[in-house]
Amino acid sequence: MYNKIDLKNKLESIHRKSYPAYKSLRGSYTFGDFVLSIDHVQGDPFAAPSSLHVELPLKKAGFPEKYLEKRHTKTALEDLILRSFSKALDQYSFKAKGSGKSGLISTSRPGPEIMRRTAVEFNNIALLVRFEVGFPANGRTINAQELEKILLEFLPQIVKTCLFYQSWEKVKIQACYELAENQQRIREVLEERKLVAFCANGSILPRKSGVSELPMTGSVPFTAPDSMTETVELPHRGKVTGMAVPEGITLIVGGGYHGKSTFLEALQNGVYNHIGGDGRELVITDNTAVKLRAEDGRSVRNVDISMFINDLPNGRDTTCFSTMDASGSTSQAAGVVESMEAGTRLLLIDEDTSATNFMVRDSFMQRVICREKEPITPFLERARDLYEKASISTVLVAGSSGAFFHIADTVIQMDNYRPVDITAATHKLCSEYPLSAAEPPAFHMPDSHRIMTKAKAAPSRHSRPGQQERLKTKVHGKDGFSIGKTEVDLRYIEQLTDSEQTASLALLLKYAVEHLIDRKHTLPEIVAYLDTQLHKQGLAFFSEGNYIPCGYAMPRIQEIYSCFNRYRRP
Repeated sequence: MYNKIDLKNKLESIHRKSYPAYKSLRGSYTFGDFVLSIDHVQGDPFAAPSSLHVELPLKKAGFPEKYLEKRHTKTALEDLILRSFSKALDQYSFKAKGSGKSGLISTSRPGPEIMRRTAVEFNNIALLVRFEVGFPANGRTINAQELEKILLEFLPQIVKTCLFYQSWEKVKIQACYELAENQQRIREVLEERKLVAFCANGSILPRKSGVSELPMTGSVPFTAPDSMTETVELPHRGKVTGMAVPEGITLIVGGGYHGKSTFLEALQNGVYNHIGGDGRELVITDNTAVKLRAEDGRSVRNVDISMFINDLPNGRDTTCFSTMDASGSTSQAAGVVESMEAGTRLLLIDEDTSATNFMVRDSFMQRVICREKEPITPFLERARDLYEKASISTVLVAGSSGAFFHIADTVIQMDNYRPVDITAATHKLCSEYPLSAAEPPAFHMPDSHRIMTKAKAAPSRHSRPGQQERLKTKVHGKDGFSIGKTEVDLRYIEQLTDSEQTASLALLLKYAVEHLIDRKHTLPEIVAYLDTQLHKQGLAFFSEGNYIPCGYAMPRIQEIYSCFNRYRRP
């Protein structure tokens, strides 16, 4: 292993040479307390920045063991360090000058959600911090003096400030630890008390704007109705009261702009823990929850949708249904079944983004179009079975159809962002406005044996006969990615909150296509294998090279299923 003097000498030797000479810097350099590794060097100053990482032994870092014992507290600490490290890098970014990306210093920029990321990781022996640097150049001529400033002046100062326990305000780390413990306790309470969500009093649910995740200033703090108030004893905060959403079917109603969708959005993001100050840090939802919506035009592959759609006019089988261009109702029916396969215990549905004919058929329509002529069994007639026979609860936002009142166990009216329990009143009204008698087909659990297949790779003009085509992926922000010539559209997977999760999904699908899909293994078998390796070894297991860069975040198993289900192939 080299040391920092060796690095300085190398930099001096390549100063003013052509840019490819930077590749001689690859390797590891000890700085005494930490080791700097240059993992990948960019091809020119306008290309993607170089990948580097710092490795600091746990004993040197000095963080108390109690913060690292549990997965949730370790993740919270990693997240806290990342936010501090990212902020420190910003202060030095582009202080070194040059062409293109010269002087750029950056790492992951997390939103309010706390999740495992490759940017900062504690393993059994060390703290690893990954970041990117734009190696400076004038045109395509190396400016090693500027890189020397970054690596030998800026970086040691940042490491000293952010990565050593002794440099931190202890109260900040303790607060981070306590919040993680409190959030985990609420998740345990959900299971103990048969709840699907908890929203603490005083939470701020509205966001500053449609493009900002900051809490809205001057917004109405959340207050639970008395009938739905629960008290939770938290380990580091004492007794906290809030609204408990029970298992079963919960209906959210209210006038427009009164907070129905805002409340549902808080619940869908409650599958992740949030940082302190976000306003939703004590809004906790069952971590298997899936937000469903209609997706016109999505592909569906070998899904048993007969629970919702059967007896098609053309006699087509719906127990193993495939289409490259699903309608809104078909896509939503497939979404329910795929979510069941992914292990969800809670469906979150907003009437505004659902297919009307999938959700409900009113009495007039039933009289005009008899059941024998309608292949769709609406969700209204299946929600009860899903709960009683499959243990899947539903939280549904409705604003136009009163039919949902008849199936709801709990009805909440949002009134100026304040929830009101109107269950008793609406149940009384239901007897005055009965639904038409419905006899849906018998409920049965979906039974599909889905063998995973892959799209046929189009030969490259550079490929040789008999040579396996190397797959390339390109991530399009949070909305999806391409793998080879195939696009994977993830725009409507609303619980994907970070483009780094999308990057991870691209990595996982690429690995599956290259190593696991063999026309023998089922989709659940493949996803189960990937999930096991993720928890054992992290995303580094799926990396092609001998390093993993920053820029990846851990997706839930539900999002892995969602991604693979939207992978188009013939």
